[in-house]
Amino acid sequence: MIWRLGAFVVAAVVALPLLGIGSSLFTDQLDLWRHLAETQLPDILANTIILLLGVGVGTVVLGTGTAWLVTMCRFPGVGILQWALLLPLVMPTYIIGYAYADLMAFAGPLQSGLRGATGWTRTDYWFPDLGSAAGVAFLFTLVLYPYVYLAARAAFLTQSQALLEASRILGNGPWRTFLRIGLPLARPAIAAGAALALLETLADFGTVQYYGVHTFTTAIYRTWYGMGNREGAAQISFVLIAIAIGLILLERHSRGRASFAIASNLRHRSEPAALPPGRALAALLACALPVLLGFVLPTLHLAQLAVRSGSVVADHRFLGDAVNSLILASLAALIIVGLALFLSYAGRLVGRRSLNRTIEFASLGYAIPGAVIAVGVLLPLAVADDGIDFVSRGLFGVSTGLLLSGTAFALLLAYTVRFLAVGMANVAPGLAAIDPAMDASARVLGARPFQVLRYIHLPMLRTPALTAGIVAFVEVLKELPATLLIRPFNFDTLAIGVFRFASDERLAQAAVGAIVIVLVSLVPVILLSRAVAAGSPAGGPTTSSQPGP
Repeated sequence: MIWRLGAFVVAAVVALPLLGIGSSLFTDQLDLWRHLAETQLPDILANTIILLLGVGVGTVVLGTGTAWLVTMCRFPGVGILQWALLLPLVMPTYIIGYAYADLMAFAGPLQSGLRGATGWTRTDYWFPDLGSAAGVAFLFTLVLYPYVYLAARAAFLTQSQALLEASRILGNGPWRTFLRIGLPLARPAIAAGAALALLETLADFGTVQYYGVHTFTTAIYRTWYGMGNREGAAQISFVLIAIAIGLILLERHSRGRASFAIASNLRHRSEPAALPPGRALAALLACALPVLLGFVLPTLHLAQLAVRSGSVVADHRFLGDAVNSLILASLAALIIVGLALFLSYAGRLVGRRSLNRTIEFASLGYAIPGAVIAVGVLLPLAVADDGIDFVSRGLFGVSTGLLLSGTAFALLLAYTVRFLAVGMANVAPGLAAIDPAMDASARVLGARPFQVLRYIHLPMLRTPALTAGIVAFVEVLKELPATLLIRPFNFDTLAIGVFRFASDERLAQAAVGAIVIVLVSLVPVILLSRAVAAGSPAGGPTTSSQPGP
């Protein structure tokens, strides 16, 4: 009873911001929507469609193609590229946006080098402009394709070489085998990876704000800070939630009731096919180019800018931002892992469908952009602050001010709502893999549920919990929109510092914080690469897809 009640309470608190956004529908905001329809709404809708289509097509083509090449083919450098293709995942979208803005500027190194080598003037050549929805979609594709690559490679690793060889015997070439056998079997994984990439696209604020591309996240920020209209920002947030849920439902509908499985006697994987020299070179270039453009080039440019402004490292504001980021990310990671352990174990212990559905709803935050979470967090906290202040004035004649909203507590709540799903995605499967007979044996010997969790489950969940903590730490470190909207007065983080310097066109100073974020983010990428490689043995898991809940 205590576990069930506690899980319901925790899930309700985490889900409260999501419910708070829905309450905004009862306020009259016709003037706001009329203003948006007359000014920004057409641009917002057009830019959102272009971003979703561009990122969707780009990440699927790039992620799936490179995953197939490094998994099924052998060519020079394939061993390095298998993990190097994940490196762009550590680059936050706003950071690569800032890096390429400086790289491709008229006075930047690329155009300056081109003019110096050819003697051309500005009117003598054409150079791509990234300051549009299509240009931003290109940048997003460079750093978000690893979502698809990671899912597709894991699916390709479990596919049977016997099926692929049978296709070749029946007269299908490599291209036709990929289209008719490999791609259909991996379709559910590819769709899931693409959905994550599109959700990240919807969630971005820093890049679209910097390039002047109007989207729903920029409209939320301007409505809140420019107009001081929190309820209006919440209603715009609700539209963004509807789009996010639509993407999730579309991904599940694409799977339908399809089920893909490999019989146990067909799981043997032979050596990847060796490519002839010409095709090997083409495969090498195709796989190396995304790494070069999505990680190596922007990282080297940021490192150069950081070295040029090395004095900023000792700047007290930068050090303060770094300390704030580390404290917030560490606390949020501990809270997220702790709640993930509690909720996962409560769901295992109670086993009620209603509780599991409540936990699933509380974990929906990862599918919702940070700007939306910020609105949902501050609305109920503002009501709570008003209530506390009213009671305090009536009883003691003292105004309490803002005790909850605009504090570190609000930030931690927003991070928990946003990234609880990260903890659940790592902890819940690890807990499910523990034989329930161990629980039963411990209970027969007189152990209470908490003792079973402490002495049996926690030691066995050390690796999943550590992975969840590291990934949550990095996600919080990179989070920009929620931090930007909720942070207390005169309280900045590394992400805010990078955004602040970049907004002031001081990219050299912004590069220092950007490099720190990128270097710290390398840790979970290494863990992910090892986890994918560990799933490659012949006896690995089946490739399957079941209908969503």
